[in-house]
Parts: sequence; structure tokens; C-alpha cells
Amino acid sequence: MTLQERADLAANLKATGQCNCTQSVLKVFEDVIDISPEELSKLASGFAAGMGCMESTCGALIGAVMTAGMITGGAGTPRYSKEIVAQFNDKCGATICKDLKGINTGKVLCECPDCVRNAVLSLGETLNLK
Repeated sequence: MTLQERADLAANLKATGQCNCTQSVLKVFEDVIDISPEELSKLASGFAAGMGCMESTCGALIGAVMTAGMITGGAGTPRYSKEIVAQFNDKCGATICKDLKGINTGKVLCECPDCVRNAVLSLGETLNLK
């Protein structure tokens, strides 16, 4: 599966309500993560709505950083994390869920499916995934 196909599938998983934002990102990388799909889903279940009901980091971004750690075996993950966050911010306009959803401003910067898509793309671009 290409990076774009992963990104599109992840966005669809979120848009259709099959997964939360974090789960959507992790799910499309199940083939390269050595954890069962059921365990991944459980692990990511608490990060919906920006962890803490929109008060914190976007769940899709959390999923991308978690996936980076799994793909790299943890080697260099803090450096990759910084780059993923920066790329995601450039693509979406923010990294905090309530800011992305325009809770205080009334202006949505990025809808959830697009956040998920951008998180997958940011991860892939950072790790040079095809």
C-alpha cells in the first residue's frame, strides 16, 4: 500500500466512524507494527477527541508519533516526533484538537478526516515511507 493509499484509508476510517483519529492512523500501519489489531485499538482508544476532550494534542498526531516509535523501534523517535509535529502543524494550522476544530474562534482549521490524512502523510514524509 502506498503512503497516499494509507492516508486515504485512514481518513475514510475516521469519516465513516469505524475508528477514532488515533486508531485510524495506527490501523493503516498494522502490517508494519508487531502488535495485534485488537491491542492497537485498545491502546489508542483513550486518545479520541484530542485526549482530554479536545484539550490536548490531536489524536491523529498522537497516532503518528506512536506509529513512528513502533516502526523505528524507538530509535530517534524524539527527533522524528519533532519533525512530524512540525509537518502536521504546517499542513493543518495547529496541533491542539480544540484549535483545529475552532472551538474558541468559530473557524475550523482542519476537519478530523483531514487531520488523520495529514498525520499519516507527515509520518510517511518524515520516515521516508513510500
